[in-house]
Amino acid sequence: MKTVRVASIALSGIGFLTLAGSAFAQSPYEVVMSGLDNPRGLAFAPNGALYVAEAGRGGPGPCLVSPIGEPRCAGRTGAISRLWMGQQSRVLGGLESHALPDGSSASGPNDISFQGVGGAYITMGLGGDEEWKAALGATAAGKVIKMAASGRWKVVADILHHEVTHNPAGGAVDSNPFGVLAEPGGRLVVDAGGNSLSSVAANGRVETLAVFPTKPNPTPVGPPQVEAVPTAVARGSDGALYVGQLTGFPFVQGLASIYRLMPGHDPVVHCGGFKAIMDLAFGADGSLYVVENATGGLFFAPNTGQLSRVAPDCSRQIVLSGLNRPTAVAVGADGAVYVTNHGVTAGAGQVLKITP
Repeated sequence: MKTVRVASIALSGIGFLTLAGSAFAQSPYEVVMSGLDNPRGLAFAPNGALYVAEAGRGGPGPCLVSPIGEPRCAGRTGAISRLWMGQQSRVLGGLESHALPDGSSASGPNDISFQGVGGAYITMGLGGDEEWKAALGATAAGKVIKMAASGRWKVVADILHHEVTHNPAGGAVDSNPFGVLAEPGGRLVVDAGGNSLSSVAANGRVETLAVFPTKPNPTPVGPPQVEAVPTAVARGSDGALYVGQLTGFPFVQGLASIYRLMPGHDPVVHCGGFKAIMDLAFGADGSLYVVENATGGLFFAPNTGQLSRVAPDCSRQIVLSGLNRPTAVAVGADGAVYVTNHGVTAGAGQVLKITP
């Protein structure tokens, strides 16, 4: 198996120290979806239904050791669930997934974004190269699929192939399509393994828009340089793209940033001082909601995830803290904010609603 970037270690590492239970603070909330398998991205359809990508819980195999030394078992337990008229239902199942033997820290459907009715675009995670994909017996991993209103889906872009043939950030080949943003002119895809942001045209052509740099490791733990590990992309009212990053091992508090990207320019740091950003979403007032998988210290202490509201001047307000591995955020038309909880566990995932 070829060596992969330590970016893969970062997204696998969000499963470290997973414990049940959460201790919330700040804004009142209600649980609107539950029993989810490793919930990841959230998105509203044009009709107002809320969809969540479930990375699944792996399956019966093949079971093998991943490129970063983890035991992983593959299966077809990835899914898409929907909240509509107060009812939760699974609208698509049987998608590829691989996870630790207990079903935690799964890789599968990572994010979802809508462009019109029946135009749901879903990133399929991988965390490795073509050899790893073949060992898993996977076909859709490392790609973007489009789900119709009927639940039928098809592959529309191959992010892994772009990483293999172009390798925008250099180094070992490693692809893990994570965040996706569907827009009228095409799709934007964040490759957390490849440390890049790409555009996907209607014909499936993939083009690199930006590469995110490594950062010096300020600790004596881990490699001298820390991988960028971009995870999420959102479009601001100023027309710019905003990209959040998790950063790689050893997951240092304050090292992660939100980047701002204008066409034809390299990404620049917009706001810094974060630890483990998993998702971004803009509110109607221009505030940027930021989900961090954990906060404080090194690695991922349990029940330290939080949702913050970041103003244009980068000042922050904690909206909800004490979350256990939150992974996604979405803002409803009525201003209500939705965030996932227990995002790296099987069967315990939730979506919480915070009403302003």
